[in-house]
Amino acid sequence: MATPNTNMLEGPLFKRMLVFSLPIMGMYILQLLFNTTDMVMVGRFSGSNALAAVGATGSLINLIIGLFMGLSVGITVTVAQDMGARKYKDVSETVHTSMVIGALAGIAVMIMGIAICRPILVAMGTPQNVIGLSETYMTIYFIAMPATMIYNFIAGILRAIGDSSTAMYFLLIAGVIHLIFNFIFVIGFHMSVAGVAIATVISEYIAAYLFIHKLLVAHDMIRLHLKKLRIHKDKMMEIIKIGLPAGMQSFLFSFSNVLIQSAVNSFGATMMAASAASSNVENYIGTPMTAYYNTAIAFTGQNFGAKKFDRIDRIAKICLLFIFATWILLGGFTLLFDKQIIGIFSTDNAVIKLGVLRLTVIIIAYFTNGVMNVFPGLTRAMGYSVSPMLATLIGACLFRIVWLLTIFTTVHTELILFICYPITWGLAGIFQLMIFFYARKKIRNNQREWVKTKLKTVS
Repeated sequence: MATPNTNMLEGPLFKRMLVFSLPIMGMYILQLLFNTTDMVMVGRFSGSNALAAVGATGSLINLIIGLFMGLSVGITVTVAQDMGARKYKDVSETVHTSMVIGALAGIAVMIMGIAICRPILVAMGTPQNVIGLSETYMTIYFIAMPATMIYNFIAGILRAIGDSSTAMYFLLIAGVIHLIFNFIFVIGFHMSVAGVAIATVISEYIAAYLFIHKLLVAHDMIRLHLKKLRIHKDKMMEIIKIGLPAGMQSFLFSFSNVLIQSAVNSFGATMMAASAASSNVENYIGTPMTAYYNTAIAFTGQNFGAKKFDRIDRIAKICLLFIFATWILLGGFTLLFDKQIIGIFSTDNAVIKLGVLRLTVIIIAYFTNGVMNVFPGLTRAMGYSVSPMLATLIGACLFRIVWLLTIFTTVHTELILFICYPITWGLAGIFQLMIFFYARKKIRNNQREWVKTKLKTVS
């Protein structure tokens, strides 16, 4: 059996967590580059309407795929806990169950996304000069969903066993191919949003092939045997127990973002383009937070499975340190060069001005976003998945709705709309910290009860 790349159960944590996080950041940055190159290409060569059209789809795409992508969290937690407990047969069963679920989920999301994208774009108040382009982009984009689901599920499996590098290498290959086809379709054939969407589909299926091949040639418990592909009911239930609430959290959070996007749309195409450009930059700063979230899941899951609960406290402290360091370094750099960065996406001065305004409001309190996003990873890896979902529902989603219906309706300005983000992040972040400490206390109490029971049995 091959040894995992990272030993999560013994030795120092800080360096190993940092090294483990870096390739995950690379993977998500490459995924963001798919979208960024799309936006830069259409913004520079097809105009502001095309840029607004692609940017307006982000929150809607996340809304549709978020529920199913949450299952990848359930897969990572299940595999990590079984790895920590050295239940290698269970790991293999989860791998084969995951591939079947991934294929079915991808097909379901593809059909649903193509069917409902137009009605939701209309409901969001997408302007008439943008909606046709947005629909074209999404219709083609969702053809890639089976590939997207499968390779994200496999990436979660690899992280759970200690391999965070392979996914980055595969996404690098796919990213280069994506960029090449963007040049061919957008600049060469003048295909605008259709061109960037087709480039995305091609690169996603290439990435899926690379990931599947990785499992087919593996020499350990994660090896994929086509004849063994089936759903193991107990593993499916474990995945759903953790993954469904995680998916619901993503869905609810994306729903609140759709509501905000609708408010953005009410200001017109210039505001849409500015918000899209700023959001893309924010996603790059959020990428390390996502990496820390996945690192927290893998490290906490294995140590939870091995019943090494003291190490979970150290993992939490290191995560906090990572969050604040990232906020200061990347956030400071972004604020220092905000005009130049937004200018990459558009040469329109009105777009740049609004983009800088949003970016400033977001970055000043971005550490709250990190706390809100990272700590659910620790909590879920300890087996508590419903509570983090409720924290996001109350702290972020419901409060955003209240904000939009009251304060924003009263003071209908861009600044008031942007302020909604850091306030709701902070509220949800406080709730997530409270839930983490609650889960930590519960597992320690359960451990004490288990020790007492064992002592009584022995005596």
